Amino acid sequence: MTTSIRVAGAIAIALLATACTSGAAPSPDPVTPINLTSNIKLVAFDDCDSMLEELRAAAVEHAQAFQVLPMAMAEAADGARSTAAAGAQTHSTTNVHEAGVDEPDLVKTDGERVVTVNRGVLRVLDAASGKVTGTLRLVADDQSWAEANLLVAGDRALVLFNNGGYVPAATARSAIRPEMLAAPRYVMVDLSGTPRVLGSMSPANAIHVDARMVGTTVRIVVRSEPKVPLPEYDSSATQKEMLEAVKETYRTAPLDAWLPKFEIESNGQVTQGAVKCENVSHPAEFTGRSLVTVHTLDLNGSFGTTEPISVAADGDTVYGTQDSLYVTSNPFWWGGFFPMPIAVDVAPAPIPEAAPASPVAPSPDPDMPTQIPDPGKIAPEAQPTPSDAEKVVPTAEVISPSPSPRDDTVEEAVQPERTEIHRFDVTGTGVPRYVASGAVPGRLLNQYSMSEYDGHLRIATTTTPRDQDQKSESGVYVLKADTLAETGQVTGLGKGERIYSVRFIGPVGYMVTFRQVDPLYTLDLRDPQTPKVTGELKITGFSAYLHPAGEGRLIGVGQEADTRGRTKGTQVSLFDVRDPGAPAVLSRYHQEDSATQAEWDPHAFLYWPQDGLALIPLATWGADYYDGSQALVLKIGDTIEKAGVITHPKPGDPNLPLDPSIRRSAIIGDTVWTFSDLGIKISDKASLADRAWVKF
Repeated sequence: MTTSIRVAGAIAIALLATACTSGAAPSPDPVTPINLTSNIKLVAFDDCDSMLEELRAAAVEHAQAFQVLPMAMAEAADGARSTAAAGAQTHSTTNVHEAGVDEPDLVKTDGERVVTVNRGVLRVLDAASGKVTGTLRLVADDQSWAEANLLVAGDRALVLFNNGGYVPAATARSAIRPEMLAAPRYVMVDLSGTPRVLGSMSPANAIHVDARMVGTTVRIVVRSEPKVPLPEYDSSATQKEMLEAVKETYRTAPLDAWLPKFEIESNGQVTQGAVKCENVSHPAEFTGRSLVTVHTLDLNGSFGTTEPISVAADGDTVYGTQDSLYVTSNPFWWGGFFPMPIAVDVAPAPIPEAAPASPVAPSPDPDMPTQIPDPGKIAPEAQPTPSDAEKVVPTAEVISPSPSPRDDTVEEAVQPERTEIHRFDVTGTGVPRYVASGAVPGRLLNQYSMSEYDGHLRIATTTTPRDQDQKSESGVYVLKADTLAETGQVTGLGKGERIYSVRFIGPVGYMVTFRQVDPLYTLDLRDPQTPKVTGELKITGFSAYLHPAGEGRLIGVGQEADTRGRTKGTQVSLFDVRDPGAPAVLSRYHQEDSATQAEWDPHAFLYWPQDGLALIPLATWGADYYDGSQALVLKIGDTIEKAGVITHPKPGDPNLPLDPSIRRSAIIGDTVWTFSDLGIKISDKASLADRAWVKF
């Protein structure tokens, strides 16, 4: 889930309130670490009886006491429930990590038509005329806040409703149960005429993680937990007594509590399904408190024709190639929905991740990332407005967890961070095959921290010591793709800093770490046994996203900062990386007092090399939320020059639940299309003059 994220209404305010202050310390590791690399034996359960026995035993072994949700959180949770085709114009596509592997996004185009989903409504537009040719409402009006993305192949679209929006990783797993959010729902739509629903699939008691599509084959990754009855909370009980009560729920839970379930609706008929016992596997060691399920769908077919498979594991970030699907998790940050560990007197620090649309801006303190709202997705009074003296992304107010119960504390061993990795073989169009599990130290930033190349997986992570006297550092680990056993590593990078962006391009890697200055590291990864740093460039500010620009050039999008690490506004940099031993800055563009969604969501970044154009949404601190929004257009050659700005109109009625911020852009022929909740603006690509406004 890739991932931290977009939320709506009351959920946003409650979740943001759980973010840490920069001086807070991380909470105790809620999960006993599993050394997956020591035994990569992959096992399918022999039968349903053995599956139940082993899952019960693992869940009991790793069970922990639970705490009551803070009232504000509980109330908020309750509220959440109440390339061109023939005859087409040249056009841009979704900015994806791997060529040939499509990712869900808000907008898709084939150059002839544009398909977008917005506030529960799918719209089809003719690319030549800009006219809306079809609309289809997929949710009720009062559910319009539900976040959705698209995958499109030919005349079929898959609309993915993601639990009504993503929630911060550290908050989601420690405070919000799956049933407190709208269930994920995947809807197949026929686009050949008037758009119509062909069928849908809804996983039960699950969280949407992510999806990838190769050709017309879609792999959907969801995470579920055993649905066991919670023991009644007793404020007079000790932690040991509470823990024993939790364990008892696992000892008596039926198999049905663990098996991932789903519902398929087609032609007016509803079918209930569950993953078969023989399709559930596990690594050599596992907690029994979570299952990751991969559903397979051919967009030319229908739901339910390919059996899903599950693995007893956690999952939060997905990375895919045409042949492999990787799902990772970091149990240091993820303690499970319920039962959950007793928290210390500080809220856990969130992990910065880019999942689809992730409003997490890096904070000057690398060891304590700051969770902030997307300025285009919150009420005006909640927008961050740093003063001239303190131009740093502000932290949210902290709500301390409920006090721990009386005496007999259940102590947790202090354990190092690690990222667990699970690989599936998705060659072909049939059932994926669970191949390997492994683990590396530290936590990754997002899917761009991983890359498969020449039979190896490269993964970059930051390790934050639990000992406050030690400093964080980052490294790159090289694993064999077939076994996920380590072959080489280069560590010790960015002492006292954390990773802000990573990009692997063939046998070369680029990593940005930051605290006060921005070291851009170049990495030689040709020999998987001896990866090494070949160059380092230190500049002020940081790049939160790196994009290849051809001819030994790299574009960085992030924030400018002073020598103390205080952010000063959006910065776009052009790097010369032809000499891996001496990376250099060719040009930089700085927009003061601003931020761009492209810093945390690469789908918001558009680079059109044919004309040297780069487009990014722009939010300016202090600007009136209802004054409209902008997309910054840059001309990138040997230097970076501002080509202009595209602006959407004001939303009109400030009481309407609409987001005026531009979230996506596309190029079709000689036009630029920009998208917001208000509508679509079509502009001339050469002059940026307005051509049309399509109001939603």
